[in-house]
Amino acid sequence: MKKLSVMRRKEIVAGFLFIMPWLLGFLAFTLGPLIASFIISLHKWDLLNAPRFIGLQNYRVMLRDPNFWNSLRVTAIYSFSRLPLTLTLSLSIAILLNQKIRCLGLFRTVYYLPTVLPLVASSMLWMWIFNPQYGILNYLIWKYFKVQGPAWLGDERFILPAFILMSLWWIGSNMLVYLGGLQGIPTELYEAAEIDGAGMFARFRHITLPMISPVLFYNIITTLINSFETFTQVYVMAGDIPRRNAQFYIMNLYNNAFRFYKMGYASALAWAFFLVLMVFTLLIFKSSSAWVYYEGTVKGGEKNG
Repeated sequence: MKKLSVMRRKEIVAGFLFIMPWLLGFLAFTLGPLIASFIISLHKWDLLNAPRFIGLQNYRVMLRDPNFWNSLRVTAIYSFSRLPLTLTLSLSIAILLNQKIRCLGLFRTVYYLPTVLPLVASSMLWMWIFNPQYGILNYLIWKYFKVQGPAWLGDERFILPAFILMSLWWIGSNMLVYLGGLQGIPTELYEAAEIDGAGMFARFRHITLPMISPVLFYNIITTLINSFETFTQVYVMAGDIPRRNAQFYIMNLYNNAFRFYKMGYASALAWAFFLVLMVFTLLIFKSSSAWVYYEGTVKGGEKNG
C-alpha cells in the first residue's frame, strides 16, 4: 500500500477538523443519550433514589401493560388515517398552486403559514374551533346541516377524529415539497403526451406520479414519523391524563417519565417506539424499489447506461 502524500494527509486532517463540531455534537447529544437511555431501561429508577438493575423486567412489564397497547393502537389509527389524507390533500393543493393563477404567491403563503406557527398557539386556536358551545365548526354544522355538532374533545368517540381533522392544518410543508417536485417535471413530457392523445388522468398517472415518486416517498417517511411523534397538541388540548382514545404513545411515555417518575420504564417505552418506527421505515424503504422512479434508472433499480 502506497504511503499517503503530504498533501493528501493534510486534506484528510482538514476534513476531520471540519466535521469535528458535528461529530462532537453527535457523540454528546445523540449517541451518548441513546446509549444512556438503553442502560436506564435496564434499571428501576425514580430520579430520587439510586438506579437498581432489573434486567429486561421493564420490557416484560411493558408487554403486559394495557396502556402501552392502547397508546400504540391510538397512535397507529391516527398515523395511518392522517397519512393518506395529508398526502392526497397536499398533492391536490400543490397541483392547483402549480398553475398560472392570480395571487399565486399569496395562496402559497397562506397554505404554508400554519407550519411556522407555534404548536401551542395552533392548539389553542383549534380548541376554540372544536368548542361545542361557541366553536366555529359546530356553528357551521348547525348552519348547513341543522344538527347539533358533537362535543369533539369532550367526547370519547370524536376526540381522535378531531385530532385527525386538526392534522390537516399542517399540510403546507408537504405541499411545498410536492410543488418543488412538480416544477421539476419537464414540460416536454406533457406536450408529447397531449400530442399522443393522453387525457388529464392519463398524464397524471403516467407522468406526474412517476416523476414525483421520490418526493412522495420522502413525504410518506416524514409524515409517518411526525404522526407517531405527536405530543404537544395532545398535551395542550387533552390534558396530561387524556381520554382513552387520545392516549398517544409519546403522551404515555411522558407521563411515565415525568408524572409517575418511572424513568427506567419510560426508557423501555422509548426503545420500543424506536423499534416500531424502524420497522415501518424499513418496510417503506424495502417497497420503494417497486414504485419509486429515479431519473437515470430502469426497472429493477439498475443504472441506465
